[in-house]
Amino acid sequence: MKSMPRNMPGRHPFKPRTAISLYVGSALASLSAAAWAQTPAPIEAPTAATAEALASSATEQAEHALAPILVIGTTPLVGVGTPLERVPANVQTFRAREIDQQHPATLSDFFAQNLPGVDISDAQGNPSQADINYRGFTASPLLGTPQGLSVFLDGVRINEPFGDVVNWDLIPQAAISTIQLIPGSNPSFGLNTLGGAIAVTTKNGNTNPGGNAEVSFGSWGRKLAQVEQGGAIGQNLDYYFTANVTNDNGWADHNSSRLRQAFGKLRYHDADNTVSLSMGGADNTLNGSQTIPRSFLDNRSQAYTFPDTNENSVGYLTLSGEHYFTPNVELSGNVYYRHYRNTNTSSNVNNDFGSIDEDGNINTTQATNDQSVIVTDSYGASLQLTLLNRFAGMDNQLILGAAGDFANSHFTQASQDAFFTDSRATVGLGGFVPQTDAKTRNQTFGVYFEDTLAFTEQWSMTLAGRYNWSKAVIGDESGVQPLLDGNHTFSRFNPAFGVNWNPTTYFTAYATYNEGMRSPTAIELACADPAAPCSLPNDFIADPSLKPVISKTFEVGARGRIGDATTWSAAVYSTTLTDDIQFVSTQGASSTLGFFQNVGKTRRQGLELAGRTQFGPLGLSASYSYVDATYRSTWTESSASNSSADADGNITVKSGDRIPGIPANTVKLRLDYVPFAKWNVGTNLTYRGSIFARGDEDNQDQNGKIPGYFLIDLDTTYNVTKQLQVFATVKNLLNKKYSTFGILGENFFNGPNHTFDGANPVNEQFLGLGAPRGVWVGMRYAWK
Repeated sequence: MKSMPRNMPGRHPFKPRTAISLYVGSALASLSAAAWAQTPAPIEAPTAATAEALASSATEQAEHALAPILVIGTTPLVGVGTPLERVPANVQTFRAREIDQQHPATLSDFFAQNLPGVDISDAQGNPSQADINYRGFTASPLLGTPQGLSVFLDGVRINEPFGDVVNWDLIPQAAISTIQLIPGSNPSFGLNTLGGAIAVTTKNGNTNPGGNAEVSFGSWGRKLAQVEQGGAIGQNLDYYFTANVTNDNGWADHNSSRLRQAFGKLRYHDADNTVSLSMGGADNTLNGSQTIPRSFLDNRSQAYTFPDTNENSVGYLTLSGEHYFTPNVELSGNVYYRHYRNTNTSSNVNNDFGSIDEDGNINTTQATNDQSVIVTDSYGASLQLTLLNRFAGMDNQLILGAAGDFANSHFTQASQDAFFTDSRATVGLGGFVPQTDAKTRNQTFGVYFEDTLAFTEQWSMTLAGRYNWSKAVIGDESGVQPLLDGNHTFSRFNPAFGVNWNPTTYFTAYATYNEGMRSPTAIELACADPAAPCSLPNDFIADPSLKPVISKTFEVGARGRIGDATTWSAAVYSTTLTDDIQFVSTQGASSTLGFFQNVGKTRRQGLELAGRTQFGPLGLSASYSYVDATYRSTWTESSASNSSADADGNITVKSGDRIPGIPANTVKLRLDYVPFAKWNVGTNLTYRGSIFARGDEDNQDQNGKIPGYFLIDLDTTYNVTKQLQVFATVKNLLNKKYSTFGILGENFFNGPNHTFDGANPVNEQFLGLGAPRGVWVGMRYAWK
């Protein structure tokens, strides 16, 4: 997002922004932040080339402007954008320079330290596989997690079609130009936008000329090498490329990471057109250490069982285009293709250990190794028309759009009997036996509109809506599970309405109401029968259909500026979900055996406050978030490890009980101090409140809450010359021992030195632990 000086409006206050991104991504192409300028009447709105020139100088101009204006992408496709003063939402925008300054190891680290209202939880035990939670909604790489946030890369949706998961490790961090977090159930962003949308846009050669090479190393054997290059080819072409290699042994046993990422973009642009072709890929191996029971905390680095490995690979190609028929009529669109493959290998305690079969034999198999493979080919296209005109003498921006997304996925799962060594590693007995072989096809169509009408200079109204039609077809490929075949269709029109009031250039107030929808995924639809539970993420069976989740959000807020250096924002919101979907375990919360079901209503409501200012060489930003996330219906759950469970192992979840894993209070403070021009010292202070463990949905378990925590992180950069920069980061300066996630379950390793004792399991609270103190140093050499 660029900032521009605010002047009195001209003949039409909306100015087109130039940016078309043709992106090749595993889900790439963009909700880009466009630069928007107001110029005195009667100057015409600029063409695409003129707008790009304005955008490239916007940041410098904003430093001298009294009230810089941001433009927000309020739809997935690149386009003109909407000035922030007319957006009825508490939008957050972050730029590449803020990410580069802090040198975060992962994108989720940056989110947790800087984005108001965002926290992370680590159930997998690998830093590249953390869940991102915002306002109590989640974007997770873990199959089976209810997803409530939609994520876009250069306008292309990157929630994987199979399970709607978001693989943060597949996003090329160095290529990021801007990140926008758009809260609420904005229907323009389509499915999964229950609590918000995250829109990531990538760099191009025009705005990022020159190149650099970077290396860093430090704690736990982490090593990174990265290269970046952008530039122009003649007058009308530019290019951008980045690639990186990261190896990390991990702070705990068996949670190493190996990441390989590359991204490139080639753009053509002239006075009225921009065409962009981007492509990229990744090949990553991520090992996890899982959650561990409290009795294991004598050695926080040990794994409960292992191996647990995710191998993620992706290749993608995106072609995007933008054309101005006139200065006030713009057409944009994209076409994309993406190939994704995930191989998951997991070690588990055998759910049937100790059971007696019909012949009276006791099952003595201690463990199982499960292996699942997901291969998805997805493709789609979008088209959007933006009209800047006058309606009854008032300024008006009308956006009309349509999108189609298609995906074919092949899912296979196999299981192998195994036993545990004294170190809790699994050793296979015999080969893998196929369990599931299924294909799914997803089809999604959406048509949407958004109209922003300015009644006066002070008052504007936004009316929007989207009709979604989604179809999921599941087919058995094994020939032995014909009842698996299913055909499920969902459709709905979701509206939005908002009003903005701008009495001065330094103050905006707004109120909005919007609705969103999430269709049940194939994994949920194929695992929804209480009488026939399945094992995540492995088994498909024939099950009844689920209802789609519907979100309804109210939000009231304000934002403004005080003087030249201080900005602030405040928002109060409430989102109610109808027919929310939860995974209900049949053998305790930590068990993968269970089923998905609609559990009635849930609600997330709360408050967000944020501010930013500058005192000479000291920059300060602070935020506070309060989230009250509760169930609003009564339902029964199997959670035998919960101390309040009845004789059948069930608990009753009542209206008003808090939803596990969502902290009520989050506070963040960022300080940047510049002693002199070449040196910057920064620190992030983060407080996250306590949470309930999964499995404690009734909030009655005797283990109580997982405590909150307070972290201090440091970073510094020093420019030795114009070309050479050295930097260092320190995570968890005080070496705090903390947990980001919790779940109730049975600990089967109560023998000597935590060895297997399947006959005497103990109910415990399992924890997803945070990393101890880590230190890294590096250098970057840049060239023009």
